[in-house]
Amino acid sequence: MTKTKPDIPVVIVGGGPVGLFMAICLLKEGIECRVLEKRKEPVPDSRSLGIHPVSLELFDEVGITEPFLRAGLKIRKGIALTEDKKLGEISFENCPKPHNYILACPQFTTEKILREELMNLDEHALITGATFQSFLEQEQFVEVTYSKDQQTNQRISSNYVVGCDGKNSLVRQQASIHFSGKRYDDTYIMGDFEDTTKFGPDAAVFLPKEGLIECFPLPNGMRRWVVKTDAYIPEPRKLKLATLVQDRLDYDLFGVKSTMLSSFGVQHFLAETLAKGRVLLAGDAAHVVSPIGGQGMNLGWLDCRKLADSLVFLKDKDPGIAGQVFQEYSESQQRISKKVAQRAEINMALGRKQKVPFLRNLFVKSLLHSPLKRKVAELFTMRGLYSWWI
Repeated sequence: MTKTKPDIPVVIVGGGPVGLFMAICLLKEGIECRVLEKRKEPVPDSRSLGIHPVSLELFDEVGITEPFLRAGLKIRKGIALTEDKKLGEISFENCPKPHNYILACPQFTTEKILREELMNLDEHALITGATFQSFLEQEQFVEVTYSKDQQTNQRISSNYVVGCDGKNSLVRQQASIHFSGKRYDDTYIMGDFEDTTKFGPDAAVFLPKEGLIECFPLPNGMRRWVVKTDAYIPEPRKLKLATLVQDRLDYDLFGVKSTMLSSFGVQHFLAETLAKGRVLLAGDAAHVVSPIGGQGMNLGWLDCRKLADSLVFLKDKDPGIAGQVFQEYSESQQRISKKVAQRAEINMALGRKQKVPFLRNLFVKSLLHSPLKRKVAELFTMRGLYSWWI
């Protein structure tokens, strides 16, 4: 007998922060879904940590904010400095309330909270140990094949498949969606250290001649250090990061406890479309932006809300309008992705090695003591993404 109905409305490939939130948004709207995630447990390290106000407002809509506020740390101010003096500061206090701050929350905590919230909604929604293999698009549904616990060729069919499977998305590749962009020369080393500074809950951005150094507070008395490097460091070491901080700031991290070290480069890629037939993309599968500024994960969550709204709108509508609705989703999120990338490029440019740092520092100081100071705070908290202004 020929199958004419799918098993479930939506299958989400990838159960990181974006895929988990996508599922929560759908379930809250009464749309059943399944998340295929190859990892059994949340990521073991801190990775992405900044949750911006626009995301906290999305969390408010689906009622999951409180556990994040209990686990995270509110950053209400950022201080800009050179190696020996203060240039100015940005306060988020005057940004729209109630979330007039950036919440620092390590990714392992974020994933743990989202998994728990998802399981509370539907204990069957998250399928762990599941590795996506392929999909086959039919006229009325799409069939997804995956392996689980060494059992290959498990199948589930759905109206739509949503690729939330990262920058190397297999869903995107199998849909033959072109992913274009570029890699920047900018490289960084970062690590989480016990907080021995005097900054407390404030973020600090140093602009020495040799390149950017950022340090952000984390929960549990930790602080993340991010240092601009001249080249990619394939095997990051605590000694290397501490030496760079010592040389540029004369600050000692050598004997300080650290829990995570990594190196990364910067790239900007964008899918030619976020919707093709019954295949939809969100998060890094759709767009990759610079991690400087910590906006990539938040951009993925904005995708989820917009896409969930599109799927809700289509529930009782003529299926013939789906292409138009998803095209609007794709174009909207592509515009936002480009804007986020532009903001990140400005941040990177300001943090690069300077032959004449005086001019850069004078610009930053002037900006932080001008009426535009409030607008800068809004940009750092991802406000105004739907407006014409950068």
